[in-house]
Amino acid sequence: MNEEKNGNIKTKPLRIAQIAPLYESLPPKLYGGTERIVYYLTEELVKQGHEITLFASGDSITNAKLIAPVNEGLRLKKDCIDPLAYHIIEMQEVIKHAKEFDILHFHTDYLHFPFSNLKVPSITTLHGRLDIPELQDIYKVFPYQKLISISNNQRRPLPQAKFVKTVYHGLPENLHSLGNGTGDYLAFLGRISPEKGIERAIRIALATNIKLKIAAKIDKADLAYYENDVKYLLNHPLIEYIGEINEQQKTEFLGNAKALIFPINWPEPFGLVMIEAMACGTPVIAFNNGSVPEILEDGVTGFIVDTMTQAIFAVSQLKYLSRIKIRQTFEKRFTAKRMAEDYINVYYSLINVSLKRVYRNGNIKLNEQL
Repeated sequence: MNEEKNGNIKTKPLRIAQIAPLYESLPPKLYGGTERIVYYLTEELVKQGHEITLFASGDSITNAKLIAPVNEGLRLKKDCIDPLAYHIIEMQEVIKHAKEFDILHFHTDYLHFPFSNLKVPSITTLHGRLDIPELQDIYKVFPYQKLISISNNQRRPLPQAKFVKTVYHGLPENLHSLGNGTGDYLAFLGRISPEKGIERAIRIALATNIKLKIAAKIDKADLAYYENDVKYLLNHPLIEYIGEINEQQKTEFLGNAKALIFPINWPEPFGLVMIEAMACGTPVIAFNNGSVPEILEDGVTGFIVDTMTQAIFAVSQLKYLSRIKIRQTFEKRFTAKRMAEDYINVYYSLINVSLKRVYRNGNIKLNEQL
């Protein structure tokens, strides 16, 4: 890196390591919110002229340099018993290559914390829920780790953690296109699990006499819930279970829907499906939990509700929303370009801080730090 006399770097291309979880390829073949976002960020940073190395599974497709600790995504790898083993290998690869980068960007929760005391600036985006009791002890031991939240609400359980910025997710602007919503059905997209509220979505469809199409995966951990609480609800002419769909299928699925039903009952850290729907001009009816008030504009991009009665009524109000305005809101707030620019500002800020430390110490060579 070139440096200024005052210790600030010039805004020139950076050498950035993006360290992804290994459960899905980048981009994911089917479900995989975190991996999808890391992929969009990586490709946009490459597009903007930065030198990116992606640590991810070997079946990933990217314009960045790829370092692969395992040959394929672990969720679909039939013979994988211990996925943690490959993540430890990934951390060793990061350590081995660390001096090649200006900054390390981790997306691996807290797994790398014991290994991240390197002479290179680093940042960690937390993609999951933070209201887990054990995390209190983790962040007591590692209070100096610099973090990115994906919504302001996500931070609330860990006020003591060192959050640098909130960066909302973004999608490539041309990934999805404006739909017309003429499919005469409501859509549910994501996972079938208790916190995602699929039972609420079904009740809304039945109460409004509108077809519900469900495009969702079922994790092994949620199989018993599906078998005991959900499966029998699918045996109704208004309910159609499609299964997992890929990225290309989402445009038609969401674009033709009257609305996306997002009936969560947990503190959703972001809710990627909401901006996927917005990219198609499709309004979202969402329960007021987690990040929802930060992502949706009530009465503009959808409706934020607190009760089933409100959700059912919201369906009748969809005709008053403009799909064109919903798409325009997406273009303004939730593109991959905006997301990448937000991260680039964080990168430069952290590297500048690191450079100033170098200048104060005097006896440390610049290229040993960067």
